[in-house]
Amino acid sequence: MEQNLLPKHIGIIMDGNGRWAKLKGLSRTAGHKMGAKTFRKIVQYCNKLGIGYLTVYAFSTENWKRPQEEIRAIIELLREYLIDAPNHVDENVQTKFIGNLSCFDDDIQQMIADCEKTSEHFSGLHLNIAINYGGRDEIIQAVKSLYQDIQNHQVRYEDIDEKLFSDYLYTKNQPDIDLIIRPSGEYRLSNFLIWQSAYAEYVFMNNILWPDFNEKCLDRALEEYAKRNRRFGGI
Repeated sequence: MEQNLLPKHIGIIMDGNGRWAKLKGLSRTAGHKMGAKTFRKIVQYCNKLGIGYLTVYAFSTENWKRPQEEIRAIIELLREYLIDAPNHVDENVQTKFIGNLSCFDDDIQQMIADCEKTSEHFSGLHLNIAINYGGRDEIIQAVKSLYQDIQNHQVRYEDIDEKLFSDYLYTKNQPDIDLIIRPSGEYRLSNFLIWQSAYAEYVFMNNILWPDFNEKCLDRALEEYAKRNRRFGGI
């Protein structure tokens, strides 16, 4: 596919790990482990294709309602990913974690900071990993920060516009989402990048669960995106 037809920023809702495991008679933890392998594979492929930005929905603010055993398994997968991150610096992927990170253990928060610091000048794919993330929560936090800056006379009320407000979001200085992909047969946004996806194109895949998502699935989504006529409110 020609480079000018590719989206600058892709969002992926990595959905279906638990259902994949159930279909195979495995534990939900096994599904999340396989989903983590798929995530690594798709990140590498997006980097190879020359995609500028990729945001993946890994753990939402609502996911804390799940069984504690499953939550612990997901957090342990995050820890393993962070421990392994230094082994992949040659991939040149700039990694950023978005969401409320304060709830995670100190060692995870430190490894996140180290991972972001190590990769901040990398020039390949810009990867956002959304953990303990919610689109509404992000907007509320942005409003609070903006209000504080107004109170401190750092921002004038009359200067507030969409560009300024975007600077208070986790994705500051990044382009809005062009394409959101969701496998697993669900047809909703699930509180993911509400502001940034205002003009995003959506590709829902009802016959694939995230652990089975592969490079060909991404190619199909990109081909569908290339066919879309994006008018942004115009004719």
